[in-house]
Amino acid sequence: MRKQEIDNILTRMLDSHSNVSDLNLTVGKPLQVESSGELIGVEMQPDFNNLTPFQTEIMALNLINQDRRLTDKLISEGSCDLSYSLAGKTRFRVNIFSQSGNYSIVLRKLESKIPTIRDLNLPEVFYGIAQEKNGIVFVTGATGSGKSTSLAAVLDEINNEKSVHVVTLEDPIEYQHPHKKATFNQRELGTDFDSFANGLRSALRQAPKVILVGEIRDRESLEIALTAAETGHLVLSTLHTVDAGQTINRILGMFSTEEENQVRIRLADTVRWIICQRLLPKIGQGRVAAFEILGTSLRVKEVILHGESEGKTYYEIMQAGKPFGMTTFDDYIIDLYDHGLITEETAMAYASHKGFVGRKIDSVKASRGEKTTDIENLEVDLNYGTNL
Repeated sequence: MRKQEIDNILTRMLDSHSNVSDLNLTVGKPLQVESSGELIGVEMQPDFNNLTPFQTEIMALNLINQDRRLTDKLISEGSCDLSYSLAGKTRFRVNIFSQSGNYSIVLRKLESKIPTIRDLNLPEVFYGIAQEKNGIVFVTGATGSGKSTSLAAVLDEINNEKSVHVVTLEDPIEYQHPHKKATFNQRELGTDFDSFANGLRSALRQAPKVILVGEIRDRESLEIALTAAETGHLVLSTLHTVDAGQTINRILGMFSTEEENQVRIRLADTVRWIICQRLLPKIGQGRVAAFEILGTSLRVKEVILHGESEGKTYYEIMQAGKPFGMTTFDDYIIDLYDHGLITEETAMAYASHKGFVGRKIDSVKASRGEKTTDIENLEVDLNYGTNL
């Protein structure tokens, strides 16, 4: 299969629907695209119908393009990541992986335009993150929840406002930042460095003020990132966790029990913000982001140092920290519902504490004069007990 044929297939998949975010090639299924969070089959002439193992393998090998490192990684580890450019159209972050002896491919469309905090309608605290001088900021969430996009917006704000050196370590490079006020050096795993730990070690010798680590995957990378934060750098990174409290616990879980106290002290000194993201189906079409935001404070440092206890939890701190830009997922989801962006069913499905969100939704409905229950025709039984 020639590159022109691959490019033609990918172009037709991209143009088949609006809001396409991912292209999916799986054995036994037709060509599929993800549009507004849903997988949709793509009709083509000639018709691919259900993809065969041979077709996905040929596509995978052509995307790898005889790269020995990627081939070895795919064979030994079962998956590999790369980037692919569709000339004059877009770039993709590609993951090729083995399943049941066959190869599947997912191509995530990368936006060429650098997003801004204003364009994405991100909370005001993101402007504050761009103004931080040192420390570490974690943006967490499931795969595809927009972590990289939010961090790209923060880097764009830094690029507009500060004359500093920024080094990014990515797998692969998603947004290519132009040189504005800041000077950018963007490095790609496998091409420019062999592991995030080694890339971070090198970054400390490259005199950056800001370091972006695409993902902290192991203890070694985390230790070096904390060291960078302690020595006056601003470190931005991502983790796959579902909320702020789990982020701290996940980090502590990378270390032994004997090391826990020392790690707690280091985290209390270096963590500036923990931002957790979820993408929710939006009324009408598309998706809207919900955030959980934990910022540093004396109470937060105390809980990091000593652990959560009754009356001292991250959730309660975030609820009380609204004036300082903090919020829980539940409060943010209720606000989205109040503004008519999501349905009640979506709000309940994505809530962390369903009982709390349910009561708040009832309050919102009551303020609008809407029904808060389906129970009707209730009346007092005036004869109750009279026959005794």
